[in-house]
Amino acid sequence: MATQLLMPKATAVWLVDNTALTFRQIAEFCGLHELEVKAIADDEADKGIKGLDPIQTGQLSRDEIEAGEKDPKHKLKMSAPKVILPEAKRRGPRYTPVSRRQDRPNAILWLVRNHPELKDAQVMRLVGTTKTTIQAIRDRTHWNAANLTPVDPVSLGLCSQLDLDHEVQRAARLAPPQPAAEEGEHLRPAEETTAPLPTEDADLSPENVFAKLGGMSKGEQESDS
Repeated sequence: MATQLLMPKATAVWLVDNTALTFRQIAEFCGLHELEVKAIADDEADKGIKGLDPIQTGQLSRDEIEAGEKDPKHKLKMSAPKVILPEAKRRGPRYTPVSRRQDRPNAILWLVRNHPELKDAQVMRLVGTTKTTIQAIRDRTHWNAANLTPVDPVSLGLCSQLDLDHEVQRAARLAPPQPAAEEGEHLRPAEETTAPLPTEDADLSPENVFAKLGGMSKGEQESDS
């Protein structure tokens, strides 16, 4: 359905002159204040405004007008558009309102820190900046670098979450494949760790242990002499 009425005041003028709708119904449909509609009806606010027939423009049906005339509490609904135009693809950097431009460095810093895989062209599309500014923020040579705070550009209204997700996914697809990690040292198999000691050390009876120690003591005494 249509979400925005074309020429609301001109439409209100036509509805006042050609229907029995209440001021409130016309005001709600046209997005005006009820007093504005009353002023139009009193010839105080419609000077120079030519009425626009919403039936001809396809924004309101005659049946909808009749339903509103019969029931003062009925809220008028715009007609569904007959032709749905595809959304125009934006080319070039995104336009940023003047009131939001001071937030762009903070948004760029957030993107650089949280999504380093994004290319400069992608950051430019998201927040409408220049490559020079992006590089200055990356290198911390921006004139206001000490006062910058990373802020999500979606929360600032500089781009939508869909746009951000699209660029992140695109960067992931275009990223070169990462080399496989080198395999570290494996654990020794259980057969090795639980294998019995060599035969020569297998007999650990007290007699053999003391005999070996006695032999080692004799050897040390002979070497000292």
